[in-house]
Amino acid sequence: MDWPVDPHRYLAFLGVMIVMALTPGPANLFAVATGLSRGRRAALAGVVGMNAATLVWFGAAALGLGALVLAFPEAFRVIAIGGALYVAWLGIKAFRGAFATAADPDPAVPAPPPAQRSALVDGFMVQIANPKAVLFFTAVLPPFIDVSRPVAPQLALFALATIGMDVLSMSGYGLGGAALARRMTRPEFKRGFGIVVGSMLLLASVLIVTRL
Repeated sequence: MDWPVDPHRYLAFLGVMIVMALTPGPANLFAVATGLSRGRRAALAGVVGMNAATLVWFGAAALGLGALVLAFPEAFRVIAIGGALYVAWLGIKAFRGAFATAADPDPAVPAPPPAQRSALVDGFMVQIANPKAVLFFTAVLPPFIDVSRPVAPQLALFALATIGMDVLSMSGYGLGGAALARRMTRPEFKRGFGIVVGSMLLLASVLIVTRL
């Protein structure tokens, strides 16, 4: 049977997505802040909004990546190599953060939204403008697209995995926000978390290069 996505390539993508979904970023930290300030229902509404924005990003990728693959296959390969380097850089950054001393609060953490605003709309706005989402669709996703197969079915499977993992991760951050936020401020927990994340990202960058 000819699968839409090469199984080995898809497993490598799942490995990258597990790390990216669990790594604290603007989206997950927004879920924590919303859960803390507005409760579980608002946190889940924010998760819906953020993943609606992810669907918009995948729609844009379907329009742009297909044309890129057909017209510029060599440029696509260059983007793939750039993606591998970006993932490796994330791994190195995670290692550096693991051994960094405590600093001021991260300005990238979105502030809890005002009570009168819709958590769903706020979640959509956070993710549509999330630098991590932009980098994902321009640097991380392209290396996993197989130029010898139809693009649309591949994007559909990648979207399913991405949104599925993001829903689980964001919901976990939102619903368990208070306890998780307190633990992330402990230096020993932050150090161990950074080492594990850094190791997995460096491994993921190696898998990307070997699949080119």
